[in-house]
Amino acid sequence: MKRFTLAAATALALALPALPALAGPQYVDETGFAVSGYDVVAYRSLDQNAVGTAQPGAVPGRADITAEHNGATFAFASAENRDTFLENPEFFIPQYDGHCAYGVSKGGKVPGNPHLWRIVDDKLFLNITKNVVGFWEEDIPGNISLANGNWPGIEPDGASDRTIPNFTSPAPEKG
Repeated sequence: MKRFTLAAATALALALPALPALAGPQYVDETGFAVSGYDVVAYRSLDQNAVGTAQPGAVPGRADITAEHNGATFAFASAENRDTFLENPEFFIPQYDGHCAYGVSKGGKVPGNPHLWRIVDDKLFLNITKNVVGFWEEDIPGNISLANGNWPGIEPDGASDRTIPNFTSPAPEKG
């Protein structure tokens, strides 16, 4: 019976990758904002570039237009984007609580850089460095599958407290 229960739990865990990867401590950098103060709703309006090419830069949020979610403050470029976010935050937040998707695929939590992003299957993924993006893009579906499998085991761990390498994030703009 225990083997059946374990097998059923394992099968259920493998079926979970379709669910949003959230609920652990959100990565927040020195700005004090999730996603370094960039507007998570605005990613949906940016033209996504082909694999192997850089994405457009993230849109800065404003310090006076914010919302709280998952224990963190998110900043937005407009009140309309904030209101859209509040209607369905799970649709807009980056996977793995803003940690690097490739890092999670390797079993750890490291920061996600808001300029190194990709939307896959309507989910926002961040990575830590340009080199890491190259590794992640070699097999995006495989890396997402690995990350989704690793996430339940590392999700309860504290958020990364590392600084994003080679990244300077201005604080969200004041209105």
